[in-house]
Amino acid sequence: MHVFISTGEPSGDVHGGNLIRALRQRDPSLSAVGYGGPHMKSAGCDVLFPLTDLALMWFLRVGLNLHRFVALIRKANRYFREKKPDAVIVIDFPGFNWWIARRAHAHGIPVFYFVPPQLWAWAPWRISKMRKWVDHVLCSLPFEAEWYENRGVRATYVGHPFYDEIEGRVLDHDFIREHQSVSGCEKVIENARSTSDPLSSKSAKPIVGLLPGSRKQEVTSNFPIILRSAQLLQKRIPEARFWVACFSVEHEELIRSMSKECSVPLELYLGRTPEVIHASTVCLSVSGSVSLELLSDAKPTVIVYKVSASARWAARKLMHCPYITLVNLLAAEELYPEFLTDNDPSQEVSEHLYRWLSDVEFYKSTVDKLIQLREQYAHAGASRRAAGYIVDTLNRSAKTSSTVNASSPGSTLGARLSHHRKVSGSS
Repeated sequence: MHVFISTGEPSGDVHGGNLIRALRQRDPSLSAVGYGGPHMKSAGCDVLFPLTDLALMWFLRVGLNLHRFVALIRKANRYFREKKPDAVIVIDFPGFNWWIARRAHAHGIPVFYFVPPQLWAWAPWRISKMRKWVDHVLCSLPFEAEWYENRGVRATYVGHPFYDEIEGRVLDHDFIREHQSVSGCEKVIENARSTSDPLSSKSAKPIVGLLPGSRKQEVTSNFPIILRSAQLLQKRIPEARFWVACFSVEHEELIRSMSKECSVPLELYLGRTPEVIHASTVCLSVSGSVSLELLSDAKPTVIVYKVSASARWAARKLMHCPYITLVNLLAAEELYPEFLTDNDPSQEVSEHLYRWLSDVEFYKSTVDKLIQLREQYAHAGASRRAAGYIVDTLNRSAKTSSTVNASSPGSTLGARLSHHRKVSGSS
């Protein structure tokens, strides 16, 4: 079996690598080629171009790189025509992958979309592209499958591959013990059992995890809000500790510069996001997939994301869902208070954090809801389930083709799958 895989985002590269390993567990003879990055390459994929590197530049230099994207689409088209892979798998990165799917479809090659774009939230009008060029969507969120099926697109819920990424992650507990004089939430809850005030003991030093994002623009826009929220909270809880998860050395330097005049004693940790989350009593984070990691640790969290006034207006006009945070969408309620704003919500943010840290019953009720949600949705195995569906579908189609081709030699696998999709969608 021979598959072509395309992804541009670094996270998609991780998902692609995990998917390739899962595919090879089902079919050891499988060969993979495509566009991706180091994770796909380490999984045995023949990476024709390191698209993740170019994708990072895309946001900065669109005009200078557009011709390179066009060249890659043409290169993929030639590959489809000459090599005729058994399937094309596209992962996230819709702006580019729509064209890959379109070219694969034109050559009669079945297309699977793993980690699809959130059309139901931002761009439902693009469903026609999915209906035309994609044979099956492998959904990350439970409600997505029904949404796609109701619009004539074959879809299967396999789970979010993010949990495959963190399944094998091992926390550095020595690091946590070394930097944590007392346990965060454990100590707070312990104190609450013996007193009406969970913070009455001087030994109870809650840790507030601050997660300013993985992109420089996110840090620049959101950290001032995070910093002001921390200052307000410290006035009410002077013993609180503030741990900052820094994604890169550049971000660490930027945060130090931005907090020079700040009275809050920040503790900065580079490359320690899992440990910061685990050690924290509560967290304050920018919006993004990190919310899924916060859910896996059942961590009460406030979500912020600073945008311009025009961007906020556009987002509210374009959004077709009530929340921006994946955890809230899964819960169908605002478990994580969220602020998509062009203003300064630091007062409200600090109030939410303070309530968790001062009202142990409220804290515990939030944790209990998060644990219930985690048990329902935060399971590894999305890559394995996606691989199983892809391999089983292709094997069934291959068996069918031996019969169909006898009477209809011109029938291709992609055409049969597309026909089946259309019939299913109209039923």
